[in-house]
Amino acid sequence: MTNEMFNLFCQGFTGTSHVVQWGNADVWKVGGKVFAVGWLKEGNMAITFKVSDTNFDFLGQHPDYQPAPYFANRGMKWIQIINSHSDNDDDLNYYLSESYRLVSLKLTKAKQKELGLNQVAK
Repeated sequence: MTNEMFNLFCQGFTGTSHVVQWGNADVWKVGGKVFAVGWLKEGNMAITFKVSDTNFDFLGQHPDYQPAPYFANRGMKWIQIINSHSDNDDDLNYYLSESYRLVSLKLTKAKQKELGLNQVAK
């Protein structure tokens, strides 16, 4: 996944915002909470995202992924892809979507309603 593809994918989610921070990283947020960080690292794209407990255990054993520095060592379930290539774009799209979902579900109900997220049709 390229930096442009990463940013285009993340901007497609409802209620997101984008900032560049932490040494020129593209940081994507929903409701002010980070759900994805992407940057070029030694010419390759590195992407960090939140995962479920199960996916944290699974991806932590995968050679293309690692527990995300700074996030995971604080006890948070975040993974960093360290070997991004086009063969894993579909998987990465899934994990970014899941990260967005997991983070959005942690927002207050009022914030979710304000952003039009996770609303049950009546």
